[in-house]
Amino acid sequence: MRAGSEDDGLGALFEAALAARGRAYAPYSRFTVGAALRDERGAIHSGCNVENAAYPVGTCAEAGAIAAMIAAGGRRIAAILVCADGAVPVTPCGACRQRIREFAGPDVPVHAAGPGGPLACHTLETLLPASFGPETLGGEP
Repeated sequence: MRAGSEDDGLGALFEAALAARGRAYAPYSRFTVGAALRDERGAIHSGCNVENAAYPVGTCAEAGAIAAMIAAGGRRIAAILVCADGAVPVTPCGACRQRIREFAGPDVPVHAAGPGGPLACHTLETLLPASFGPETLGGEP
């Protein structure tokens, strides 16, 4: 799917993630990442990676987008897009897959994009099979 496409709101997610990526703070790795998600109300929230000289204190872009969603009152992720450097699709790290799982079901699409647009799409289930989630502890799914 091309950047700017409005199919299922993917274009808006891409634009928000790309803008967030442009604001990333990555002076050590120089690997900038932006993420944007759509919540259950249709609102889009974004975040970028923020590195720190005292590794591993940095923050992933997905964590920033999730924090923005929670701060705005959202509670469920309907879709998420991660935009990273390069032409190879970059998916969320293991910790972020679990962070996403806290607020998303197995069928939620996780899009991977480069600066030129979306490159791949997976469901959360394919990225984190047989996952541990809130319902495992009796919480809300």
